[in-house]
Amino acid sequence: MHVKLFVGNLAWSIDDQQLEQVFRQHGDVQSARVIHDRDTGRSRGFGFVEMDVDDVSSVIRATDGLEVGGRPIRVNEAEDKGRAPRRDSGGYGGGRPY
Repeated sequence: MHVKLFVGNLAWSIDDQQLEQVFRQHGDVQSARVIHDRDTGRSRGFGFVEMDVDDVSSVIRATDGLEVGGRPIRVNEAEDKGRAPRRDSGGYGGGRPY
């Protein structure tokens, strides 16, 4: 089963390779990315791991709260951006009367 995990509360020093190492023992990691601020280049303290696993619940249980870089990480199954309903503001202030 292919799964995308959200990993939060990352220490600022964690890089993509270190993030991958945390999850490698739990399945076949396809990618591990720490998200960086596009203006400053600094880590934003979270990332995403895509991997093939047999049981996503066991991976989350094994890694959620695990101390990495001196901080307990938070692990959830990532939600697709398209899942949340979007509000159509119409571009003119959200439908307020003129």
